[in-house]
Amino acid sequence: MADQLIRATAAEGGIRAVGVITTRLTEEARQRHKLSYVATAALGRTMAAGLLLASSMKRATSRVNIRIKGDGPLDGVLVDAGLNGTVRGYVGNPEVELPPNSLGKLDVGGAVGQNGYVRVVRDVGYGYPYTSTVELVSGEIGDDITHYLANSEQTPSALILGVFVDKQGVQAAGGLLLQILPKAATDEELIAKLESRVASLSGFTPLLRARQTLPDILQELLGDIGLVILPESQLVRFDCSCSFERVLGALKMFGTEELQDMIEKDNGAEAKCEFCGEMYQANSDHLHQLIEDLRIKPEPEEVRKNSILF
Repeated sequence: MADQLIRATAAEGGIRAVGVITTRLTEEARQRHKLSYVATAALGRTMAAGLLLASSMKRATSRVNIRIKGDGPLDGVLVDAGLNGTVRGYVGNPEVELPPNSLGKLDVGGAVGQNGYVRVVRDVGYGYPYTSTVELVSGEIGDDITHYLANSEQTPSALILGVFVDKQGVQAAGGLLLQILPKAATDEELIAKLESRVASLSGFTPLLRARQTLPDILQELLGDIGLVILPESQLVRFDCSCSFERVLGALKMFGTEELQDMIEKDNGAEAKCEFCGEMYQANSDHLHQLIEDLRIKPEPEEVRKNSILF
């Protein structure tokens, strides 16, 4: 089944529903970053969450950045997802592995840690990005993003995320986001019905592994309350915007003295994109050209301070 995202409404527009399958892109991230089982689950859940959050934005260039930082050995998760269906991300410690938790499942909460924060940055494509930070609830990702939605966006939401990974790789991954919109926010019977149905689910990946499609899952949850699945599904994929040109731009920020030092000591420079693991090599000729460019047009100090690699 292809990685894809579908949108739907129910209860005459009072419920917004989005489902996403991210099996292949999560497997690509696992291979690129050489992730352990628990690191694969943490990053996979967060990438699915990023795509679900980005799906409600309006402008084609809109993006969501999710930073989860706890006190566990994973050393944080960072994901960048766009309305266009692209997503990328990485974890601080890709090799960390923990014993299963008390439920016999991958201990994502233990790897992330329970003390820390979730920071979500929404770039709507113009003006200043909107940033909000909330405390971690469990480190399990789904609970933490749900907490963010309830507290920062005041939107009652149910978020179900899952990644099933074994020795052969990622077998199923994705998520489901259900939100009560303002027109239905006072319908207590509807909210109670939705909460009961979400609670009865055994998880998201068991449904995928049972070969249920996204429309099947939504039909089971919302089929009797006016489910309307929007006709067009959207393909989603792992994609990184890094490039050799961006690497050269980042190296230029070091200034002429440090660039000259790289030439003398290493005869060039090596840079790695944290988001996708791609390695870039800049030889001494490239660095000499950067130095020449800086002599002609020095890089403003303010740009050097505020620029972000890649």
